[in-house]
Amino acid sequence: MPPSPSDHRVRVTRMLIRRAFTQLLAQKPIESITVKELCAQAGIHRGTFYAHYTDLYDLRDQMEGELMEEFEKAMAPLLDRHQCPTPADVTADVVRCLRENADLCAMVLSQYGNQAFLLRLLAVGWDRCRTYYDRLSLRATPREVEFFYAFVSAGFVGMLRQWLSGGSPDGDRELALMAQRLMDQCVKALEAP
Repeated sequence: MPPSPSDHRVRVTRMLIRRAFTQLLAQKPIESITVKELCAQAGIHRGTFYAHYTDLYDLRDQMEGELMEEFEKAMAPLLDRHQCPTPADVTADVVRCLRENADLCAMVLSQYGNQAFLLRLLAVGWDRCRTYYDRLSLRATPREVEFFYAFVSAGFVGMLRQWLSGGSPDGDRELALMAQRLMDQCVKALEAP
């Protein structure tokens, strides 16, 4: 059954609100943004905003929840013992997820982004990666693997910031391959005697 016109209007309205919010959040912290300002930027009435969200924090929480859900889906193959994905496949899925949610990523990675949420994303990544690296039986201690993830995740966040700012590889696959090559070198360092 095709979506009703009202479903389309809801999607468009939410997209306008999200776009306006991420544009404003790129300029200033959430505490300095008003609903009135966001509505003017989005070209909607305040009542329309409140029909979807209770306040700006509810909007941010819902957007972050969507990104977390997509990120967890992209990382899920690491936990599936039957799939045996390569790290490059998972990295490509993560990059695709982040590109499809570029507005949310830009929001999280901006100087005014919610750093607590970024830490939650990294914690989910660590949980999935730790399980995956445990299966690889690396010649590294758990502490070394923990430091490896901290190093690699900080580098990946830096790559994403560069990518989102437009100074990056042309496509998802290129970014994923570059990130994976760097991570592979780090894994080799873990396995060195």
